[in-house]
Amino acid sequence: MSALHPPLSLYFIRHGQTEWSLSGQHTGRTDLPLTAKGEDQARELVPWLGPVHFARILTSPRQRAQRTCALAGLEARAEIEPDLQEWDYGDYEGKLSSDVRKQRPGWDVFRDGCPGGETPDQITARADRLIARLVTTEGKVALFSHGEFGLALAARWIGLPVIDGQHFVLGTASLSILGYNPAHPELRAIALWNASPANTIEG
Repeated sequence: MSALHPPLSLYFIRHGQTEWSLSGQHTGRTDLPLTAKGEDQARELVPWLGPVHFARILTSPRQRAQRTCALAGLEARAEIEPDLQEWDYGDYEGKLSSDVRKQRPGWDVFRDGCPGGETPDQITARADRLIARLVTTEGKVALFSHGEFGLALAARWIGLPVIDGQHFVLGTASLSILGYNPAHPELRAIALWNASPANTIEG
């Protein structure tokens, strides 16, 4: 693809810290605001994202993602994309994984899903649907979204089953880039993963 028609790059940004991301509680439909630290984290993304020319900017409908987008300086052109919302945890909403495993030993959201919520097959279909729409776009696209959906999306981007998303880690207000291997332009690749000012400092 020529320089006039740049290949697609997906800039995936997980929202900043909330009370439940701090505690480790599963947060799907619950529409929590950012903490003060979460707002600071989002502002720290400005020098990273501000210089980038984005063809499109998409955000989950949840306020934690929209607020991160706004504080990162990209609110003016943002579009709401329902497929970017977090995994629906159903009966496990607000619970810790450790508490779920006391009742259901060995439970893994990426393998077992959530009763009353989404299954891995449903998450796979949602991620694939989003990717199918995005691959028709050229240039850089910003996606403001959530942790475990981001892990699933990354797995599907490189052709892995959703369960392999459990091997990735995404910190709050982190930036990851899903793109293509420059040496093999048709091969999807993860160009950057889980980068943030805090992660850079902490190594």
